[in-house]
Amino acid sequence: MNIDDLIKMYENYRKKHGANAFKQVSNLLREAKEIHRQDFLKSPTAQRAKAKGRQPDHEQSWRAFKGKNLEKLVVHIIKNEINNVGLKIIEGNKLERTKGSNLSVELGRIKRNLLVDYGEFGAHLPDVDIVIYDPKTFKVIAVISSKVTLRERIAQTGYWKLKLASDKVTKHIKVYFVTPDEDGTLMHKEPIKKGRAIVEVDLDGSYLLCDDDVEESEKVKTFDKFVDDLKRQLALT
Repeated sequence: MNIDDLIKMYENYRKKHGANAFKQVSNLLREAKEIHRQDFLKSPTAQRAKAKGRQPDHEQSWRAFKGKNLEKLVVHIIKNEINNVGLKIIEGNKLERTKGSNLSVELGRIKRNLLVDYGEFGAHLPDVDIVIYDPKTFKVIAVISSKVTLRERIAQTGYWKLKLASDKVTKHIKVYFVTPDEDGTLMHKEPIKKGRAIVEVDLDGSYLLCDDDVEESEKVKTFDKFVDDLKRQLALT
């Protein structure tokens, strides 16, 4: 199983659920996990582990696959709408892994516009999964962290928002979190959990890929509202 398989599965969900397909991401991941497990057990790596007297660790392999590919799925879901408002979207790791002369002019400009300045300790990219930018000016409009649960990186995302906001070059960049919220951290206002408190105070918003009832606020909403909120933000800048 790879990201192309995951996207095909999502498109099948979209044929059935239409614009509400995003609410089925957790169901999609559960379905994909079983397919991934079958592939894993057939793989030579798993068989070698068995031969050495160890049980292959599918859970570890699945977590890595899920973490790496959720952001790619989010890009697929919103790419056309982002392009339709005149912006472009790329995965953050393209800026990290491409360096020096291998970096195109476009990616080089985007990277410079996103760097966090640590003074004598250099300038470094924030850890973000998705970057939204203006292809005409290479101005970074927003960044997104996309994780299955908040505990994986919500505090770190809050840290990067504070660092970006502290520099006049990057203070305009919006920082969002997109998640299926499988541990239910964002669902309710009361009793408020630490992850939701971080979103409400430190981030520009979080958007949920889920079918559960969400107690929404200005900062916590279902994913279908993301592009409209981004459009409103563009109108204000």
